[in-house]
Amino acid sequence: MLAIERRNAILSKLYLDGKVIVSELSSEFDVTEETIRRDLEKLDKEGLAQKTYGGAVLVQNFSTDLPHSVRKKANVQAKQKIAEKVSSLFNDGDCIMVDSSSTALLVLNYIKNLKNITLITNSVEALIELSDKDDWNVFSTGGKLKRGSLSLVGPQAEKTIRAFHVDYAVCSSKGLDMNRGITDSNEKDSEMKQAIFESAETKILLVDSSKFDKISLIKVGDVTNVDIIATDTEPSANWIEYLKSKHIELMY
Repeated sequence: MLAIERRNAILSKLYLDGKVIVSELSSEFDVTEETIRRDLEKLDKEGLAQKTYGGAVLVQNFSTDLPHSVRKKANVQAKQKIAEKVSSLFNDGDCIMVDSSSTALLVLNYIKNLKNITLITNSVEALIELSDKDDWNVFSTGGKLKRGSLSLVGPQAEKTIRAFHVDYAVCSSKGLDMNRGITDSNEKDSEMKQAIFESAETKILLVDSSKFDKISLIKVGDVTNVDIIATDTEPSANWIEYLKSKHIELMY
């Protein structure tokens, strides 16, 4: 196993359990405890973990762009609840555009029974997942493969997106704040989400409850740029009132 693969596996464990122990990781990955300590030091420097005596604990950093393999394993139950709720919006024949988020991919899994769907996506994993759907029209945005993820980004991808007008756009974000709006951790992904939302009649934002009142690095848009916000649990009364006043539908 490469060092980067081992660190990603350690990070996945941190997201699942909240903490890791050096001796246990050493045994699991068949490397010395000193090697594991160096891995944890690197994760600590990157702001993803905090070293403790004998191990490390998770640091929730909303401005860090996590590897796809880690994001996919984080908050799985919340994402599934969001995806199942959102899937009820779609019907046979719809034109849908989705980003490369793990939650959007779950939405696609929930609607695979629908027929004659036209899908545009920058998610490499979605393209693979839907390769057997003969009755769907699936379009890739093309573009540059972003390092550490399974997403396509850049001018070519944006150009493809802006050539379409679809019924629904489905994107996630790292943060949602009443004043700072919708934010994400990566400039290229933020640009893709902006283009996807601008190409749709109905704009759907997927955010689990941990993203409310959080601000990440790059602004995607104002809260009022979307029509529907889907989350896993009932948000605060302030958020319910705020979204109602902005005529934004809330699903949970």
